[in-house]
Amino acid sequence: MTEITATTSTASAAGAPGLRHDWRREEVEALFRKPFADLIFEAQTAHRRFFDANDVQMSTLLSIKTGGCPEDCGYCPQSSKFDTGLKASKLMAVGAVLEEAKRAKEAGASRYCMGAAWRSPKDHDLDQVIEMVRGVKSMGLETCVTLGMLNAVQAQRLKDAGLDYYNHNLDTSPEFYSEIITTRTYQDRLDTLANVRDAGINVCCGGIVGMGEDLDDRAGLLLTLANLPEHPESVPINLLVKVEGTQLGNEADLDPIDFVRTIAVAKILMPASMVRLSAGREHMSDEMQALCFLAGANSIFIGPKLLTTENPAQEKDRRLFERLGIRPMAAPCEAAPRADAAE
Repeated sequence: MTEITATTSTASAAGAPGLRHDWRREEVEALFRKPFADLIFEAQTAHRRFFDANDVQMSTLLSIKTGGCPEDCGYCPQSSKFDTGLKASKLMAVGAVLEEAKRAKEAGASRYCMGAAWRSPKDHDLDQVIEMVRGVKSMGLETCVTLGMLNAVQAQRLKDAGLDYYNHNLDTSPEFYSEIITTRTYQDRLDTLANVRDAGINVCCGGIVGMGEDLDDRAGLLLTLANLPEHPESVPINLLVKVEGTQLGNEADLDPIDFVRTIAVAKILMPASMVRLSAGREHMSDEMQALCFLAGANSIFIGPKLLTTENPAQEKDRRLFERLGIRPMAAPCEAAPRADAAE
């Protein structure tokens, strides 16, 4: 195997030859049931085809408009359907967002993500978000937003503003989806992804595990993602953060090994995609996070919060990375692509 000296950019790697979009459910379920050592070896091998195994991308996520969302997503403290004590806020001022982005860059972030608790943005709200995107982009950071459902015109406006990534998760399998959300359909989510992709924006799309789903549902989520016409450039895998007052506030804990398996299978199915170890890291041991990185996770969020939930302290991440020999991934403009990535 050729030694890897630098990571490819996700945008170029996602279109690399040799990626499959015709996975069968029985194949995916068989991966989940592999002996753990064999699964991790396969995932690490797939990961090294496209990435330096010791580089991890640092992103920061800011809630630019918190709470008051009319959706009933069973995991979300920002839903107006649940009484979690969270107070709704208005959309942040552009200047305040840019100040936060500046601090994130100084802390080592290479991508800046902005999230608003909307079912879908209104045009006057989108005007303000576009100003934020342009301002963050001018700092040399990659830009990402998550604003709910988008139509084709809205997606194109964001593309014209220079947006790099749009996040819109599928959350779970098509079969389990109605157990978690009733206010928008699975097809609504797929339609937004299609509008984003058609506009030429990179896709950030993953899901949440630990919501009471079974192995078949975790397989169904990853199968849906891997069989999209193009793999998402970023695939966040979230571990449910249980919030009192939400539908899933008392859900049983997921076996940590099952979570690591989900990371590994995602990497095998979508080896050229960033697999982000996302929500829930605050409750993971160092050993669990290390296994996730070994399984192919190569992106995390840094900073004190993920929208409304806690995130590990920066110093804790720094110590863990030192122990593991992990380096912050360079921004795409600074990283040299590796030749023959798909060999």
